[in-house]
Amino acid sequence: MMGTFGGALEARQIDASNGKLIADVTGEVETEEGVLVIRRIHVAMRLVAPEAARETVERTHGIYAMRCPLYRTLHKTIQLTSSFELRTPA
Repeated sequence: MMGTFGGALEARQIDASNGKLIADVTGEVETEEGVLVIRRIHVAMRLVAPEAARETVERTHGIYAMRCPLYRTLHKTIQLTSSFELRTPA
């Protein structure tokens, strides 16, 4: 998901390379009939970009998932969510 989001940002001239876009992924597991089952995955991304890019980043974040192969493959069986935090360059 992070790769698809990064690619979508790059297509909109927002640099997501060289560590500017990173993510923490959290999964929630439950037991079903004695078997561990992944139920939810959340991807929390952080992007270093100018504040002026916020509107484009928000719009891109709102639409990228359905273009992501991983999301399209799994979203009907596992709850997949993502968020982003924009950090301005130092």
